[in-house]
Amino acid sequence: MYNAQGLDPQRTIRDLKELRALTADENGAQRVAFTDTWIAARKFMRDKLADLPIEVEVDEAGNQWATLPGKSDAALLIGGHIDSVPNGGWLDGCLNLLAGVEVLRHIASQGTPPVTLRLVDWADEEGARFGRSLFGSSAVSGHMNPDDTRNLQDKDGIRLQDALARVGINIDRAPDARAQLKNAKAYLELHIEQGPVLESMNLPLGTVLGTFGVERHAIRFVGQAAHAGSTPMRMRRDALAAAAKLELEIREIAKRHGGVCTIGRVETKPGIVTSVVETCDCWLDQRHLDADGLAAMLAEAKAASETFAREENVSVAWTRIWRIEPILFNEDLRKMADAAIQEVTGAGHRLPSGPLHDAAEVARAGVPTVMLFVQSLRGLSHTNLEDTKEEHIAMSVEALDRLAFKAMEWIAKS
Repeated sequence: MYNAQGLDPQRTIRDLKELRALTADENGAQRVAFTDTWIAARKFMRDKLADLPIEVEVDEAGNQWATLPGKSDAALLIGGHIDSVPNGGWLDGCLNLLAGVEVLRHIASQGTPPVTLRLVDWADEEGARFGRSLFGSSAVSGHMNPDDTRNLQDKDGIRLQDALARVGINIDRAPDARAQLKNAKAYLELHIEQGPVLESMNLPLGTVLGTFGVERHAIRFVGQAAHAGSTPMRMRRDALAAAAKLELEIREIAKRHGGVCTIGRVETKPGIVTSVVETCDCWLDQRHLDADGLAAMLAEAKAASETFAREENVSVAWTRIWRIEPILFNEDLRKMADAAIQEVTGAGHRLPSGPLHDAAEVARAGVPTVMLFVQSLRGLSHTNLEDTKEEHIAMSVEALDRLAFKAMEWIAKS
């Protein structure tokens, strides 16, 4: 029989506000992975766990694990990420963890749990600095190759390998973190929706069906630099012109297939107003819940880029940065999530996740997985305007707690 005595969702809200005061400025959250602010945020979380019978360790990929031993080594994992995008919101990622801290407090207060509980702070979920999302969770799932990532650079030219070394992570040893899933039997993650669906339906919480597959590529168009004043329009080899055509076309591709496509970053060289653009680098992100739909969008985008390159008399080359296939979550856990939400709010809804989450990598590794979404006001995230009603945050903590108790019982019986 579930007993909520001792659970304090308001404490999670206080913890979230305290973390915001510690790690944000007037522009928003600044907990970018592997920075000093990120390090301070991780210490903040460890301090919140200090009075509990919990062991904390950091694995070879930089993931931070807090373990509450149970009567069985079989483990229920609860996960999230404390890193943020630059100028991010006060809930993205860290809600997962601080709600998880409260769940650990509640379960620990009731004595030794039937199974082991582990709360994990995944390293660099966002990929905001180097363009490679889910670093820590993909190392644990076995889908991160150090040679494919070590030389990725941030905007200041710092290599990922060197940023990791600064915080004590040897990228060549990161795959050894796979051992952390040895006894994992289920994985739970709570997250703000980052979209408008639940708000449009006036629902506080929803169960996540799964995560979109993603194709992320760097695309380089190369033409010829020439004087902006003396080069006739018909004789220009303008790399940006081809990229601009592609930007418009990917929107139509997404509409045709029911997915989403985004060119979120563009850089031009020589980058001066008096020169035709010689080189244009752009980064394309494509997402779909269906693998065939995702493959079709990629193929059409590549074909379109080649057409536009010919039209503008430039060359084009593609380099894959990262990909992940669509992931559907475990149906038994989805039913438990539905029940937990129903008990807390009286109504539920199932929806897919367009944004990426570490849960997808855990599911790829074969661990039964599910996510809960809590409503986002105006559907905004990755901005300091991100917000969720405090009453909904409190509901999400209680729903996660109820789901954890259901999952523990499920694991103990299996």
